[in-house]
Amino acid sequence: MNSAAPATSIWKQPAQVWAVAFASVVAFMGIGLVDPILPAIADSLEASPTQTELLFTSYLLVTGIAMLFTSWISSRIGAKATLMIGLALIVAFALACALSGSVDAIIGFRAGWGLGNALFISTALATIVGSASGGSGAAIVLYEAALGLGIAIGPLLGGLLGEVSWRGPFFGVVTLMAIAFIAILALLRGSKDERVPVPLSAPFKALRRPALAVLAITALFYNIGFFVLLAFSPFPLGFGAMGIGFTFFGWGVALAITSVWVAPWMMRRMRRTTVIMTVLPLLAADLIVAGLVAEIAPALVVCIIVGGLLLGVMNTVLTEAVMEATDLPRAVSSSAYSAVRFIGGAIAPPVAALLWHAFNSTVPYLFAAASVLVATLTIFLGRRTLAHIDDESADAETEDAEAITVGDAG
Repeated sequence: MNSAAPATSIWKQPAQVWAVAFASVVAFMGIGLVDPILPAIADSLEASPTQTELLFTSYLLVTGIAMLFTSWISSRIGAKATLMIGLALIVAFALACALSGSVDAIIGFRAGWGLGNALFISTALATIVGSASGGSGAAIVLYEAALGLGIAIGPLLGGLLGEVSWRGPFFGVVTLMAIAFIAILALLRGSKDERVPVPLSAPFKALRRPALAVLAITALFYNIGFFVLLAFSPFPLGFGAMGIGFTFFGWGVALAITSVWVAPWMMRRMRRTTVIMTVLPLLAADLIVAGLVAEIAPALVVCIIVGGLLLGVMNTVLTEAVMEATDLPRAVSSSAYSAVRFIGGAIAPPVAALLWHAFNSTVPYLFAAASVLVATLTIFLGRRTLAHIDDESADAETEDAEAITVGDAG
């Protein structure tokens, strides 16, 4: 990222920035927290793999749909109120999950969790950028560091608490999010800036912009590959909660490293579209290999970690591309793009489980690889539409990066 401030400024932030950053870590932990306990939930609640995968689908689908409306909400009630409502919803629905006695109930409560997550994540980066010292470059790096840390810790904490009970990870989220709620309530000052209401139709109109539409379609198919790797892999691995937790901890660390350091390094040397068209085929190849070795746990672990490295690059580059895609307010283009992307993530887990049940553990990964190749083809066919995002002078506009938010969340 071109506008990064000196490294020292990243760590010299007001208390309110650290409050939002901590809450962001916990919010992103929620994405992978359930991963290690999927088999345990299936066993304990006598649920099929397809039912269990709906824990991801209900969460991601509601998050995606809600993202279309979060900019409208936050522009009217303000960032602090939006953050706190989001956190309160996550606490309430995570607690309901922990106390549930059926997989159907958890699926429903995960949907409510997704609503809270959409409200929180859609506002977190804008808040950090508005409050951080050292400019937007330092703020974005700090946000990406929080994202990577959360994605890495989530599966590990899920594994540790899941060894006690499948309910443990849900209680863990309740505790951490309650602490985050108190921290934001105490430390985050309300913005004094004049609020500019965003029309309800703005994200829908944004998707009519050719460049944003190309990136959104790309992200939809890319996210299918992302969430097959994340949400389906615990089943063929055959590990216990800790084994799955450590595997996806490694995956998350790999993703964090490449998203924060490798992707910016590549973008300084290559065009954004070139990076995307290089990394996506590599991801497809990794998924094909994962399918071929799905019955060999150590080999599949290697494919998962390699996938994390590639996914980290893609997350950051797609985020940068969306930032430069249109002249729309960044919060609007972000919510439109992120909504489509999360819907892709919602499709993947149950389809993967159905393919596994109908065929074998290889086919879901081949489905994921095919989806990633469709994403590659979309970028290739739309490369002229995206030519302006490769203009280096556009990088000067990164100070306007208000709310790209969950574009990085995967």
